[in-house]
Amino acid sequence: MRLCFLVEEHYRHDGMPNEVIRQLTAWGHRVDVVRPGGSLLRMNEAVASGTHDAWVLKTVSGGPGLTLLEAAAAAGMTTVNDARSIRGVRDKALAAAIGRTRGLPMPPTYAAAQPELLREIPAAEYPLVVKPADGSSGRAVHLVSSPAELEAVLPALAGEHMLIAQPYVANSGTDIKVYAVGGELFATERCSPLHPDPAVRERRVPLSAEVAAIAAQVGAVYGLDLYGVDVLLGPDGPVVVDVNDFPSFRQVPDAAARVARAVLGLASAGSATAAAGHPRAQGLPVSIPAQGAAAARTGEVAL
Repeated sequence: MRLCFLVEEHYRHDGMPNEVIRQLTAWGHRVDVVRPGGSLLRMNEAVASGTHDAWVLKTVSGGPGLTLLEAAAAAGMTTVNDARSIRGVRDKALAAAIGRTRGLPMPPTYAAAQPELLREIPAAEYPLVVKPADGSSGRAVHLVSSPAELEAVLPALAGEHMLIAQPYVANSGTDIKVYAVGGELFATERCSPLHPDPAVRERRVPLSAEVAAIAAQVGAVYGLDLYGVDVLLGPDGPVVVDVNDFPSFRQVPDAAARVARAVLGLASAGSATAAAGHPRAQGLPVSIPAQGAAAARTGEVAL
């Protein structure tokens, strides 16, 4: 297969997706790497139909890679994840609206295009968690205890675009991160960005049936195949506080091979349905056997 990975400069040296790319090439697949943030994109050539079996996105939220992925999808090509699904979770205000409407346990969410509008949130809703609607990796997340404290935080929010605010969910100071890959779920426990503790290391933990059901529901609600879900164990039960497309998959055993097989499965399923004349399916990945490495080649391409 020939695959195109859209990789932002931020992830140039990260294990994910570089280890996946190395695994795919070791199995004999051609992987072209495009860095949309550092390339002049010839859009019509970049999305020429039939050039790649699938396009895979690993970029920062708000980066230019999603536009290119959406262009590939519009041209009828298979994307991992579905481009519309990625847009639905990268906009956290939109993700909250979709999730609450579809029955996911998510906190009430306020959205504001200007930081000063957050002053209108009732005092009874405090403490609040305030963060950018396009944020990622814990960037610019603030725990605000009162309206007076909000005033002190407003200058730090001035450079952001859309913001969201949610009532704080009391918790132990750790998050449960559930990774979904190849139809399987893996849970890890890690330190909350609101309660940093260097002594807390991310580690695998057992996945309860309740949290597993919620994580599976997240995939169905947003139409995602490879994703991560941040869950807090609050006083009233688990609460979903974030959803990520193509996360790091830290602590997942044999993560690179699992993700690589999932990508191949999705690419194969997309090619099969396209050949049959049907719209691309949005199901769980199927297992694809590893192939030989004789024809392996990886390259960065200018589009």
